Amino acid sequence: MKFFADTADILAIKKLSTLGLIEGVTTNPSLIAKSGRDILEVTREICEVVDGPVSAEVTALDHKTMMAEANVLKQIASNVCIKLPMTLDGLQTCRALSEQGVKTNVTLCFTVNQALLAAKAGATFVSPFVGRLDDIGLDGTQLVRDIRVVFANYDGLSTEILVASARTASHISQSAIIGADAVTAPPALIEGLADHPLTDKGLAGFIRDWESTGQSILSMQ
Repeated sequence: MKFFADTADILAIKKLSTLGLIEGVTTNPSLIAKSGRDILEVTREICEVVDGPVSAEVTALDHKTMMAEANVLKQIASNVCIKLPMTLDGLQTCRALSEQGVKTNVTLCFTVNQALLAAKAGATFVSPFVGRLDDIGLDGTQLVRDIRVVFANYDGLSTEILVASARTASHISQSAIIGADAVTAPPALIEGLADHPLTDKGLAGFIRDWESTGQSILSMQ
């Protein structure tokens, strides 16, 4: 499963990229606003750091303006993926861009039917929001499971499932078990996947026992 960083924080992206932990990045208007930077500038810088898809989201609600914004965003770099809302205008724009060979990410997906529409529109990625479904008492990962089952029924569907709104380690592990193609998550959550109290406890024991020997591997050269 591919990992995407859900952020516009360049330093965090550089760190995860250097560690080889991410294959792409997703942004949205809220993340860009939080960065306090120009959308074109920050997106261009992100695209220089990672080779994989970088989702840059349109802000318009109508097809004509979405296309105009997409034409600006796609000029930033070859790995820009145009992020579009799950609306009829968004799907129309998705179809038009897909026919041009432009990568697209249909976002704010909350049902299997919406995911099917995104796939029919030729979306490169569809983003089911697991955390936001959990917020209203539903099972977000069940939606991912259902989409995976439905997509597997049809060989002609090439749209990848990009799990979004991931907030816990369980969201990520369950998405991987289900067979999601990718997940996007905040950098802190991705880094936190390496942590476990038993790992810390075991490492502390190893270090304590090693120090008791009085040896140093470096001094043995």
